[in-house]
Amino acid sequence: MEYGSGRLIDVREGPNVRLSFDGFKVKAGVGSWQIDGFAVRPDQDKPGLFDNVPKHAVGFWGVYGVRPLTKTITLDAYYLGLDRKTATFNRGVGHEVRHSIGARLSRSIAERNPGWDFDYEALLQFGTFGSANISAWTVASETGYRFPNVPLKPRFSAKADISSGDDPRTNTLGTFNPLFPKGNYFGVLATAGPGPINFIDVHPRVEATLPRGVTVSVDWIPQWRESLRDGVYSVPGFLIIPAGKSNARFVGHRPGLEVRWQANRHLWFQADYGIFYAGKFVKESQPGRNLNYWALWTGYKF
Repeated sequence: MEYGSGRLIDVREGPNVRLSFDGFKVKAGVGSWQIDGFAVRPDQDKPGLFDNVPKHAVGFWGVYGVRPLTKTITLDAYYLGLDRKTATFNRGVGHEVRHSIGARLSRSIAERNPGWDFDYEALLQFGTFGSANISAWTVASETGYRFPNVPLKPRFSAKADISSGDDPRTNTLGTFNPLFPKGNYFGVLATAGPGPINFIDVHPRVEATLPRGVTVSVDWIPQWRESLRDGVYSVPGFLIIPAGKSNARFVGHRPGLEVRWQANRHLWFQADYGIFYAGKFVKESQPGRNLNYWALWTGYKF
């Protein structure tokens, strides 16, 4: 399943093993709205062919609607529910039942004439975690400008994102859960670097289109903790560094380079390289070291 920009639901192709679900989905058109309703469980990958089984400890359901507002502007609105029998956050382990309500407003990237594009999204979460309540949120944005009628068709953009963290002194879990995110929306270091939980980031990016279907992009992401009493998590949601050993807010920064070649309508190749420069929080919490990351990808779509 792929919805919106992939911040919450995506197949995670590229930065992770492709994610699939077992369940059912109903699609309907209501006026200008295209609406999906679904109830699924994520698959557990097993060696072999066609033998994956659903993960019964996790349930996922929701309603997702999309409608055009103008020729270039689109509105998404959704409700998403998540039930995890065992969930781990900085404050501990418990049964998580989380509800997410959000909306997204986007304008497509310019194709013929120079122009602005944007992608703005806001989300509230509530529910229960063990005996505690859940109250979490996130606001994400991307604003860009593309010059499609000049050589290399450059696009300059900047993302600014913030998601809530927790304060374990209260009886309310404040840690945002990104559900099943795209991963490399948050940079090429998605598989190993800090993810979109308890974070604040600024993400400038420049991309260009070369001949023969080659695109190149360069970005840089400084990142901070939103709550100083919550830790740092990976993209899938695992706790990497717990809070407590450092009161620093700065997690680190990471430049990244991505080169992609669309050889034909079916076959593509991609190379990623990124560096994570450890910030004060990482260095004070553990033997923090810089991280170099590179990856080569190829794919064939029928």
